[in-house]
Amino acid sequence: MSAKKTEDLELIRSVLEELTAKWALLVLNVLCDGPARFNALKRANPGISQKALTQCLRRLEAAGLILRTVVSTAPVAVVYEVTPLGASLEPHTSGILDWSLRNREAILAARQASRGREGRDSL
Repeated sequence: MSAKKTEDLELIRSVLEELTAKWALLVLNVLCDGPARFNALKRANPGISQKALTQCLRRLEAAGLILRTVVSTAPVAVVYEVTPLGASLEPHTSGILDWSLRNREAILAARQASRGREGRDSL
Protein backbone atom coordinates (compact mmCIF):
# COMPACT_ATOMS: atom_id res chain seq x y z
CA MET A 1 0.00 0.00 0.00
CA SER A 2 1.34 3.41 -0.90
CA ALA A 3 2.25 5.96 1.76
CA LYS A 4 -0.45 8.31 0.37
CA LYS A 5 -3.10 5.59 0.61
CA THR A 6 -2.05 4.78 4.18
CA GLU A 7 -2.13 8.47 5.07
CA ASP A 8 -5.62 8.83 3.55
CA LEU A 9 -6.91 5.81 5.46
CA GLU A 10 -5.48 7.15 8.72
CA LEU A 11 -7.25 10.47 8.14
CA ILE A 12 -10.55 8.76 7.34
CA ARG A 13 -10.25 6.52 10.41
CA SER A 14 -9.57 9.47 12.69
CA VAL A 15 -12.52 11.45 11.28
CA LEU A 16 -14.83 8.46 11.73
CA GLU A 17 -13.56 8.02 15.28
CA GLU A 18 -14.48 11.64 16.08
CA LEU A 19 -17.90 11.45 14.46
CA THR A 20 -18.89 8.10 15.92
CA ALA A 21 -18.10 9.01 19.52
CA LYS A 22 -21.24 8.39 21.58
CA TRP A 23 -22.82 11.87 21.57
CA ALA A 24 -20.95 13.61 18.75
CA LEU A 25 -23.56 13.47 15.99
CA LEU A 26 -26.39 14.44 18.34
CA VAL A 27 -24.51 17.45 19.73
CA LEU A 28 -23.35 18.49 16.26
CA ASN A 29 -26.92 18.19 14.98
CA VAL A 30 -28.19 20.59 17.67
CA LEU A 31 -25.44 23.08 16.88
CA CYS A 32 -26.27 22.95 13.16
CA ASP A 33 -29.57 24.62 14.15
CA GLY A 34 -27.65 27.54 15.65
CA PRO A 35 -25.30 28.55 18.47
CA ALA A 36 -26.07 27.16 21.92
CA ARG A 37 -24.81 27.37 25.45
CA PHE A 38 -23.71 24.34 27.46
CA ASN A 39 -26.96 23.88 29.41
CA ALA A 40 -29.06 24.19 26.25
CA LEU A 41 -26.98 21.40 24.70
CA LYS A 42 -27.44 19.33 27.85
CA ARG A 43 -31.23 19.82 27.75
CA ALA A 44 -31.34 18.96 24.05
CA ASN A 45 -29.58 15.64 24.73
CA PRO A 46 -31.36 13.98 27.66
CA GLY A 47 -29.18 11.42 29.38
CA ILE A 48 -25.84 13.03 28.61
CA SER A 49 -23.78 13.75 31.70
CA GLN A 50 -21.96 17.00 32.25
CA LYS A 51 -18.63 15.17 31.93
CA ALA A 52 -19.63 13.42 28.70
CA LEU A 53 -20.88 16.67 27.15
CA THR A 54 -17.70 18.49 28.14
CA GLN A 55 -15.54 15.74 26.61
CA CYS A 56 -17.67 15.68 23.46
CA LEU A 57 -17.44 19.45 23.02
CA ARG A 58 -13.66 19.37 23.50
CA ARG A 59 -13.29 16.61 20.88
CA LEU A 60 -15.49 18.44 18.38
CA GLU A 61 -13.59 21.68 18.97
CA ALA A 62 -10.21 19.93 18.58
CA ALA A 63 -11.45 18.43 15.31
CA GLY A 64 -12.31 21.90 14.02
CA LEU A 65 -16.04 21.16 13.83
CA ILE A 66 -17.24 23.61 16.47
CA LEU A 67 -16.09 26.90 17.90
CA ARG A 68 -16.16 27.79 21.60
CA THR A 69 -16.60 31.49 22.33
CA VAL A 70 -16.45 33.09 25.78
CA VAL A 71 -18.90 35.99 25.96
CA SER A 72 -18.05 38.84 28.33
CA THR A 73 -21.30 39.07 30.22
CA ALA A 74 -22.10 38.92 33.90
CA PRO A 75 -21.88 36.03 34.55
CA VAL A 76 -19.49 34.97 31.81
CA ALA A 77 -21.15 32.80 29.18
CA VAL A 78 -19.74 30.25 26.77
CA VAL A 79 -21.40 29.76 23.41
CA TYR A 80 -20.76 26.88 21.02
CA GLU A 81 -21.40 26.99 17.29
CA VAL A 82 -20.48 24.97 14.23
CA THR A 83 -17.59 26.08 12.09
CA PRO A 84 -17.94 26.11 8.30
CA LEU A 85 -16.25 22.69 8.35
CA GLY A 86 -18.79 21.40 10.88
CA ALA A 87 -21.68 22.93 8.94
CA SER A 88 -20.54 21.06 5.82
CA LEU A 89 -21.35 17.82 7.66
CA GLU A 90 -24.97 18.82 8.33
CA PRO A 91 -26.55 17.03 5.35
CA HIS A 92 -24.69 13.86 6.30
CA THR A 93 -25.42 13.97 10.04
CA SER A 94 -29.08 14.76 9.36
CA GLY A 95 -29.17 11.91 6.88
CA ILE A 96 -27.84 9.41 9.43
CA LEU A 97 -30.24 10.60 12.13
CA ASP A 98 -33.21 10.57 9.72
CA TRP A 99 -32.23 7.11 8.45
CA SER A 100 -32.17 5.85 12.06
CA LEU A 101 -35.69 7.11 12.69
CA ARG A 102 -37.08 5.88 9.35
CA ASN A 103 -35.67 2.40 9.98
CA ARG A 104 -36.48 2.23 13.69
CA GLU A 105 -38.62 -0.93 13.51
CA ALA A 106 -36.14 -2.85 11.34
CA ILE A 107 -33.22 -1.82 13.58
CA LEU A 108 -35.04 -2.86 16.76
CA ALA A 109 -36.15 -6.16 15.18
CA ALA A 110 -32.59 -6.95 14.07
CA ARG A 111 -31.26 -6.22 17.55
CA GLN A 112 -33.92 -8.40 19.14
CA ALA A 113 -33.17 -11.25 16.74
CA SER A 114 -29.46 -10.93 17.46
CA ARG A 115 -30.05 -11.10 21.21
CA GLY A 116 -32.13 -14.22 20.69
CA ARG A 117 -29.37 -15.89 18.67
CA GLU A 118 -26.74 -14.98 21.27
CA GLY A 119 -28.80 -16.66 23.97
CA ARG A 120 -29.17 -19.87 21.94
CA ASP A 121 -25.47 -19.92 20.99
CA SER A 122 -24.39 -19.95 24.62
CA LEU A 123 -26.28 -23.17 25.41
